Amino acid sequence: MHFKEKLIIEKLPKHIAIIMDGNGRWAKNKLQPRVFGHTNGVSAVREVTEASAELGIKYLTLYAFSTENWNRPSFEINALMNLLVETIRKEISTLNKNNIKLTAIGGLEKLPSSTYKALMEGIEQTKNNTRMTLVLALNYSAKWELIKAMQSIGSLVQNGSLLPEQIDDQIIEQNLATSGIPDPELLIRTSGEHRISNFLLWQIAYSELYFTNTLWPDFHKENLYEAIYDFQNRERRFGKISEQIQS
Repeated sequence: MHFKEKLIIEKLPKHIAIIMDGNGRWAKNKLQPRVFGHTNGVSAVREVTEASAELGIKYLTLYAFSTENWNRPSFEINALMNLLVETIRKEISTLNKNNIKLTAIGGLEKLPSSTYKALMEGIEQTKNNTRMTLVLALNYSAKWELIKAMQSIGSLVQNGSLLPEQIDDQIIEQNLATSGIPDPELLIRTSGEHRISNFLLWQIAYSELYFTNTLWPDFHKENLYEAIYDFQNRERRFGKISEQIQS
């Protein structure tokens, strides 16, 4: 089945978030080191990013490195960071050609200096692009983000510029790392795991969740189209009943 032909362009999600999982297992299945999986996962990033832009998706957020990933073996972390530098520098021209803006969320200042420098260069050199925004979640966790938001809001209360009873959804969202970015309507996780893994916990309150057994390096355009097709065939009620949505 060719899912792209079945998609309704008017019903595309504005924002898709993806937990890219399964690089290590993909490599293990091929009797290769985990880093081999990460390297091959880059082609999936490129393919899914270009496919999203072609469809008209406005925001694509990729969970690239969590705060918990620092617990992995140091050689794997170093390889990942080097791969990130190499990939960003290599892909800047492609991002510009496709009119894609790069940005990032997370504790970016704690990234290795070379990684941070490459990331900032990529963000700067693509900042005027308007077709789609590619958001990389790096050294990110939702709990980290919520703590930071609480600290920022706490400071506003402490200095008298905000009353506790004025804290609402809007105030919280303004202090999240994703401020200014709409919540994802669709969250995809590859590799057969059924966890959120500390990713965008506030933002996915009403997101549709899509889990696939496909390992990330094997996730291609057709897999993305299938996920969006599944999304388009769901009824999103936001706490209402079917009759209210249909009326």
